[in-house]
Amino acid sequence: MNEKNIKERLRGLSQSGKLRKIIIIAGVLGVALIMLSTFLGSEKAQSDSDESFSVSSYSSRVQRELESLISDIQGAGKTRVLLTMENSAEYVYLENGTTKTKAIEPRVRGVLVICEGGDDPVAVGRITEAVTKALDISTAKVCISKLSE
Repeated sequence: MNEKNIKERLRGLSQSGKLRKIIIIAGVLGVALIMLSTFLGSEKAQSDSDESFSVSSYSSRVQRELESLISDIQGAGKTRVLLTMENSAEYVYLENGTTKTKAIEPRVRGVLVICEGGDDPVAVGRITEAVTKALDISTAKVCISKLSE
């Protein structure tokens, strides 16, 4: 087609109102695509924030579980636990950098256990063994003290 034929067709479309309808439909489709991409983009951002939140929730969950388990140990009594983490979670991706294959949980730097039985050597031994085995850490990373009354 040459330029003259194109101009004549456009003139014919504009006089019949078809061109106006085509432009309106294209505009509506464009707005719909923009809205769709906004919704899809927000889901991606939300999943990223979920990943960063999981480190703190992981730490809190482990602390609560340790408190519950240690308080059930004979001689421990009322228990409070403080957990410090060495680093945040690490994510392993495929070579393309977009597909996550696994998440490596953060490593525990140290555990402070304060409990009513913190002055009883037998209870301290039981608690130390339970914490080191549960978290796969050395005894040097565990501190157990008596809870003040």
